[in-house]
Amino acid sequence: MKANLSLMALISLSLIPGAHPRTYAQSQADNPDFKVTVNMVQLNVAVTDKKGNYVTGLTPKDFVILEDGISERTATFGEGNEPARILNDAADAPIPAGEVAAHPEAAKNFADLINGANVFVLFDTSDYMYRGFVFAQDAITDFIRSLGNADKIAFYSYSRDLSRAATLTEDRTRVLSAVRSTVAGDQAALYNCLLLTLKDAALFTGRKVVVVFSNGPDNSSVVPPEDVAEFAQSAGVSIYMISTQQARIEPVSTVVFDRMTAATGGKAYFAKNWKDEQQAFASIRDDLAHLYSLSYYPKANANNGWRTISVRLVGDALKKYKVRTRSGYRPQPQRYTNANTATAADAPTTQDKSGDDKPAQAREESPGEGGKN
Repeated sequence: MKANLSLMALISLSLIPGAHPRTYAQSQADNPDFKVTVNMVQLNVAVTDKKGNYVTGLTPKDFVILEDGISERTATFGEGNEPARILNDAADAPIPAGEVAAHPEAAKNFADLINGANVFVLFDTSDYMYRGFVFAQDAITDFIRSLGNADKIAFYSYSRDLSRAATLTEDRTRVLSAVRSTVAGDQAALYNCLLLTLKDAALFTGRKVVVVFSNGPDNSSVVPPEDVAEFAQSAGVSIYMISTQQARIEPVSTVVFDRMTAATGGKAYFAKNWKDEQQAFASIRDDLAHLYSLSYYPKANANNGWRTISVRLVGDALKKYKVRTRSGYRPQPQRYTNANTATAADAPTTQDKSGDDKPAQAREESPGEGGKN
């Protein structure tokens, strides 16, 4: 009982903006101040017609981005697997390659935008998965093999706890080996483990996606799904969720999956059999290949709470199309001090199951990059 209360307190604290467990670096600062930092906001945008077909060939001038009703200027633009490009201040036109150096902040983020997507696969290995386990492994394996060469992939599995079987890498062999090594076991704590996966994804810039395969409802988490969805939106991570018919045993899970994915710009799928699972993964792969990548630097906005994002198409001919992206984000207060503080590199490290060393601070608390995307 005491262990469960401690876990609840720790996770609840991590969901409060600006509040984190005391770390090695923070122990050096007795009187921290607070500030809100908002950098480039990156959006994954899908445009489809009434039949669900992807609309391609759009240009930056076809999009309008609004943040709290304030019109924002597109800073970078890309379509599908094509490299993103930095746009001129004057007229949404690409900046010549020789002039990119004159836009240092955009150039810094630009390198991340052109290097594919960071895809985190989260696999349900709870006791719900005894039936159809091998078929699910096959579907995930095919999905990983089908992703573009520029994409980086991480493979995590979960039951009551999260296993980081393969951290983000370009090495497909390592990821596929991690998939095949999974075994089914304990109860399901989906939302706990999804939050931890999102925290890992939030440490990276560029396009970030979490693909969840779940075979049933959550029966062990202490984190509410609403908080998980808000964190995903603020961190700029799109959630795609594939669930079997087992989830429909609990109608609440079906509603939660639909709302969570829609709020982050992703999609939810409910598979009746292994063929549906394969088709769902193929649909996600196609979605990633047809997304428009838009980014902007927010104009002055006094709102330090929830900021609503709206993306619209310009012109009567385009208004009939459907636009899908995340619905907003919350800028995160960050602690800082003028005193000498240790960096993450100076902090003690921990080791995950893949053998990769990471700063302990990064392992235990994500910055929750509200707008740092």
